[in-house]
Amino acid sequence: MRYLALDLGDKRTGLAVGDDELRLASPLRVIERPIAQMERLLDDIARAIDEHKPDALVVGLPLNMDDTEGPRARLVRDVAARIEARTSLAVHFQDERLTSSAADWDMSQSGLTHGQKKQRRDSLAAAAILRDFLDRPSIG
Repeated sequence: MRYLALDLGDKRTGLAVGDDELRLASPLRVIERPIAQMERLLDDIARAIDEHKPDALVVGLPLNMDDTEGPRARLVRDVAARIEARTSLAVHFQDERLTSSAADWDMSQSGLTHGQKKQRRDSLAAAAILRDFLDRPSIG
């Protein structure tokens, strides 16, 4: 099964693809669109879905450190429901805690400039979300 992962942010959405056969996740790109421009963001995500033809989506869920869901998690669930209604693809949620930190760590010795890191961070975080999802025992 092929997956498209989304790391929804206030200003950018990171994208990654992978599948449960190889259990690999690869960062794709970042959609530079604020979540406040919801319809245009949904259009951008729909284009990515058309391009990469996933069987399902994995969306990073921003849980609090005590495992509770706050306002941000509710917003992400709302966006995911809109994507699911629009595309008819199944949406799976994956805890995204510390994935941005992991992306920063991965780039720490890369030699990239701050701007280059900023451009890659969200897609690397999406790949980390997808890797965590694919590593769950119930997948595949």
